[in-house]
Amino acid sequence: MGHKHTKSEILEGALATAFEDGLSQLTFGRVAKKLGISDRVVVYYFPTKDDLVGSVLVSMALQLQETLNPVLTGSAPDYLALIRNVWPHLARPSADAIFALFFEANGLAAAGREPYVTLVPQLVEAFITWAATFLSGTPRQQRTEAETAIAVLDGLLLLRQLAGPEAANRAARRAGVARTS
Repeated sequence: MGHKHTKSEILEGALATAFEDGLSQLTFGRVAKKLGISDRVVVYYFPTKDDLVGSVLVSMALQLQETLNPVLTGSAPDYLALIRNVWPHLARPSADAIFALFFEANGLAAAGREPYVTLVPQLVEAFITWAATFLSGTPRQQRTEAETAIAVLDGLLLLRQLAGPEAANRAARRAGVARTS
């Protein structure tokens, strides 16, 4: 009997496939080919494509949270302080691939494609809730500041994807998010 793959190994292969080919091209067959296994093994752990895509999106979100946890200490007074803290860690070439997939998922959701229509709003809500925990104020203030932070960061990160790092950095400086240099 050949090597048995774990669910985490299959998910790792699915993430690698998504980073190489994009979410819209993520299939059981592509993941299986990447790992050199039968697509039935992938289906065993992820019975539907929705399960596979959902697991990839959640894994991406967790990776991003793990990246930001070390810099999110204490409680920021407002969205701008929070953004100033995280922008230098998000505006890096090493983060570009994850945001390319995130924006692809957003586009697929906006185009009405499942499972993105269902999953992306849940992902955004989870990020708002998570970001709110790093802001001071009442629960309502925390949520409003978190929503604002996500909106500004997503705008800057989308600009980085489409117009390049220099354009995003200029916009970040103008918005008071990044220091002028």
